[in-house]
Amino acid sequence: MPESAWKLLFYTLSWSYGIYLLFFTDYTFFYDPPSVFYDWKKGMDVPTDIAIAYLLQCSFYGHSIYATAYMDTWRKDSVVMLLHHVVTLTLIAFSYAFRYHNVGILVLFLHDVNDVQLEFTKLNVYFKHRGGVYHRLNDVISNIGCLTFSVSWFWFRLYWFPLKVLYATCHSSLQSVPNIPFYFFFNALLFILTLMNIYWFLYIILFVAKVLMGQMQEVNDVREYDVEDSKKTTVVKKKEGQLQLPNALKEGMHLKNGLVKDKRL
Repeated sequence: MPESAWKLLFYTLSWSYGIYLLFFTDYTFFYDPPSVFYDWKKGMDVPTDIAIAYLLQCSFYGHSIYATAYMDTWRKDSVVMLLHHVVTLTLIAFSYAFRYHNVGILVLFLHDVNDVQLEFTKLNVYFKHRGGVYHRLNDVISNIGCLTFSVSWFWFRLYWFPLKVLYATCHSSLQSVPNIPFYFFFNALLFILTLMNIYWFLYIILFVAKVLMGQMQEVNDVREYDVEDSKKTTVVKKKEGQLQLPNALKEGMHLKNGLVKDKRL
């Protein structure tokens, strides 16, 4: 819960700031994606409002690499999540350094909205059973959040992202700036990001399939390991008068939010 609450706070602030930049300023990047490369020059000044967004995002994803490895609950997709954070941090740092910051704002806006919905939905999943009491309101909200999250993931990351970002970086960039530097480098990273978005969308499809086939009675994160099995490994067993540490601890596995998670990188 603390992990999701922190992420919800950050993503809500960052996405709200992205809305401000794209819809309440003179930037036309969302409605006219090719405009991200209009008047592009090497070493051009980065507007202060965009620089602030970059500072916040770069700090967050720099911390997220450490947090995913050593603080957050270890999940089935945590290795992919680590790769995602590394790719994202690389894109943020180098796009700022080489003045592709206009594209970066559009990329961040199209991705942060899903993280807001994901963490909000997960919080309601955690809150629907608290104090030994079932809370129907949180259950209903989590079901609605799951539906909107699934639709928005496809719409923002698998439809608008290629339509707006990849079109601008792969096609429009060459028209506005022939022989633009680092063309293949940045587009390769953006395509890796697209593949990861498809990878996580498969988890969404898996979740929907389990619900439709009756294999899942309530909304849960299918990426997480079974909680009950994890708790069993944390029980200290007494054998022949001596305390025995759980095998997971003896093998050097990490505790994540009180649960032993099998981490293999």
